[in-house]
Amino acid sequence: QVKKQCDQKLLIRMKTKCVPCSLNLDTQCPAGYTKITNGTGTPDCRYYLETKTHTLSFSGCRHRCVKEFEQPECCQGYWGPDCMGE
Repeated sequence: QVKKQCDQKLLIRMKTKCVPCSLNLDTQCPAGYTKITNGTGTPDCRYYLETKTHTLSFSGCRHRCVKEFEQPECCQGYWGPDCMGE
């Protein structure tokens, strides 16, 4: 049995919105994504609060999320919707 279909595994990464670190414990990744950071996440971003006169900037936290995605692909030497053809 010759393998004609060689699916590619793709990893899609994203980061959640930057929020005060103390509020980031409960932040969830979007549906289908897995959270790869723990606790309050990574303190590597800034969030902004607007007052009447100023925009204040604070350091905040966000979580990193990943999603595995299988992309159907034919093995080398095969092509087409059903991976036939030599």
